[in-house]
Amino acid sequence: MKYILSALFILSSVLGRAQSKDPDDEPDRQQFANIGDFKLESGAKIKDCHIGYRTFGKLNKKKDNGVLFLTWFGGTSQNIEEYAPPWHVIDTNRFYLIIADALGNGVSSSPSNSQLQHGADFPAFSIRDMVESEHEMLVKKMSIKHLQAVLGISMGGTQTFQWGISYPNFSERLIPIVGSPQPTSYDLIGYNIFRRIIEADTAFQHGKYKVNPIIPAASMMLEFASTTPDYKTRIMSRDSFSVWQRRVDTLEEPDWNDTYYQLNAIIGHDIARDYDGSLKKAADHINARMLIIVSRQDHFVNPVPAMAFAKFVSAKLVVLNNDLGHQAPNFEDEQLERSIRAMMADGP
Repeated sequence: MKYILSALFILSSVLGRAQSKDPDDEPDRQQFANIGDFKLESGAKIKDCHIGYRTFGKLNKKKDNGVLFLTWFGGTSQNIEEYAPPWHVIDTNRFYLIIADALGNGVSSSPSNSQLQHGADFPAFSIRDMVESEHEMLVKKMSIKHLQAVLGISMGGTQTFQWGISYPNFSERLIPIVGSPQPTSYDLIGYNIFRRIIEADTAFQHGKYKVNPIIPAASMMLEFASTTPDYKTRIMSRDSFSVWQRRVDTLEEPDWNDTYYQLNAIIGHDIARDYDGSLKKAADHINARMLIIVSRQDHFVNPVPAMAFAKFVSAKLVVLNNDLGHQAPNFEDEQLERSIRAMMADGP
């Protein structure tokens, strides 16, 4: 099986990218932790904030066998359960797996589902705020004060780096997968093109739309960056492009405000911000063991900062090298599975 990072594939009708949902409509496994009015690092507050999550396995009596899996850009815990199940690398007979929904993904508090701060009235949040909200969920609602590991793919990997900085002693291990401690200039070019496409679309209405718009150019941008030219050329013939284009032109994506807010969080993220802009100084604050996994041909999250960080913390580095680019991670891949299982070998 080859799973797909649903937030980066435009075929959302097939892959089920996150849609805003009423909590009452969620499957039984979906759970929510209400953390009250949540203060952001900007000083603003998300009113009546709730964080979604799903659990697998059993929490032990010491409550120290938890493993936190963080969602990717636009993704949900349901997406991970269905398309990137980590059972191959996280043994739920030993570990209590918690898949947490990030702020702005349409399940946890988001512009699309907030009753009190709907749409463009929702306050801007950061990657650090995502981590803080997840920490509050664990400590205040689940009474979990220590984890065996934090891991995630893409934006989930980026959150993982921040977890190591925000809470150096909270987790034994950190496993960021195709995430980054900070975006490169190349990343920022791509992210800002994407952001400007959304902003410039008249149907977006500065986030004040009443019906979620169709923004074909933005959907095309996601697909363009998600893999590599070789992969696109291999799976899509020139003659089939017009069929693909027609589908994009009518594609209904998840709520664009949710996408826009998470995108801004990624653009503004830098774990070195409080350390004179130095990744090396930031790395000095990491106490957990790290396994860092990157994709050499990643056109969405450049691997260079994560590779440099691996040297600073003496982490094991796994470099995936295939034409899938940002979609390279696969928990059934022998190299990936062996590396993560080895990292998780000791513990409860």
